[in-house]
Amino acid sequence: MNRTPREPRAPRARRKRTVRESLCSIVLGFESVIMFLATLAIFGLKALPWPVALGGGAALCVLLLATIPLLNRPFGIALGWALQAIILASAILVPLMLIVAVLFGGMWVFAVIKGGMIDRDNAKLAPAP
Repeated sequence: MNRTPREPRAPRARRKRTVRESLCSIVLGFESVIMFLATLAIFGLKALPWPVALGGGAALCVLLLATIPLLNRPFGIALGWALQAIILASAILVPLMLIVAVLFGGMWVFAVIKGGMIDRDNAKLAPAP
C-alpha cells in the first residue's frame, strides 16, 4: 500500500486552567488515592461487609477522578462539594473516616475559596484584550 506522507498536525492549543481548577484537581486526585487506601483498610479490618467496602470505595474513587475534568464548570465544583459531604457521611459507618473527611474537606475549602480569590486577582491584573 502506498501512503502519501502527511504533514504533522500542529498541536492544539490547550485551554489555560484557572488556579481554582488546578488546586481542586490536586485535592481530588490525592483524595482518590487516600480513599483507595482507606477502602483497602476498611476491607482488611472487616469494618463493613466486603461488597459495601469494596463497591462503595471503588465507586467513590471513580467519582472523585471523574469529577476532575468537570471542574471548569459550576456543577463540577458542586459535585466536588457533594463528594466531600459523602466522605464526611461515611464517618457514620467507619468513624476513622472523620479524619480523612476533615483533612481533605479543609483542603477542598481552601482550594475553592483561595483559588477563586487568586483567579479574581489575576483577572484584575491581566491586560484587557
